[in-house]
Amino acid sequence: MEKIATREAYGEGLCALAEVRPDLIVLDADLAEATKTNIFKKAYPEKHYDCGIAEANMMGVAAGIATTGKLVFASSFAMFAAGRAFEIVRNSIGYPHLNVKIGATHGGISVGEDGATHQCNEDFALMRAIPGMTVINPADYVEAKAAVLAMAEYEGPTYLRFGRLATPIFNDESTYKFEVGKGITIKDGKDITIIATGLMVSEAVEAGKALAEQGIDARIINIHTIKPIDREIIVKAARETGRIVTVEEHSVIGGLGSAVAEVVTEECPVPVIKIGVKDVFGHSGAAVELLKEFGLSAENIVSVVRGGLGK
Repeated sequence: MEKIATREAYGEGLCALAEVRPDLIVLDADLAEATKTNIFKKAYPEKHYDCGIAEANMMGVAAGIATTGKLVFASSFAMFAAGRAFEIVRNSIGYPHLNVKIGATHGGISVGEDGATHQCNEDFALMRAIPGMTVINPADYVEAKAAVLAMAEYEGPTYLRFGRLATPIFNDESTYKFEVGKGITIKDGKDITIIATGLMVSEAVEAGKALAEQGIDARIINIHTIKPIDREIIVKAARETGRIVTVEEHSVIGGLGSAVAEVVTEECPVPVIKIGVKDVFGHSGAAVELLKEFGLSAENIVSVVRGGLGK
């Protein structure tokens, strides 16, 4: 199966979006090569602005451009876009509900060798807490590119997370349609539900195959929109399977698992087990090895699901 990082889709998606949105402006904070906005810069140099290593200022610039009616994407690493610039994102973009799209790459443990300072496992929690902010975390190249294109018609502040690590492409670009706030049932099942997001969706799919060989029929759901979350698909799964395991490359505090648990406790209380980064910082290491170390692997999902069936 072909593997491409979702950040590649970000750069290519911006180029495709420019064809239908002549008012598109892209900002970066001295990281165009890494965020892949350099792809857009080469094609549309007059529409790309490097704001330097000043992420908070970049968000202010993005807010100002948005007030003129243009569609603007502000790009940086997740740690800087969600973390360093949080106050400006909250007050200058979220509070006035401006049409700014934040393209945040290099989220999660899979940043690898860059270590704890760059492994942002808190961005979903931070962005979810901003009133009116939409939070999107695509699972593969096809979904990521479609998400960028969907922003042409979607009004309001949006946080999009893209990964550094190459991930399997399992969606068909010719048929895939991205809908904000709508989860996708990848595989039906009756014994337990695995709800995953981003990089972890492909791991959940592999876990589902392994579980099937063991006689366990797991439902697999891809939640690409953390906020607003698809309450209907979650409640349906809770009622029909009785148990849920969430999987995310993010802290178990405040991310997908928390969002799912909030829905379940309000509408259909069932056990929810969260797989993610525990209440710890990451550390430097090879991305694939770190994912295994922090339990973000198909093997660990299988183990947790088997344990969850006993609850």
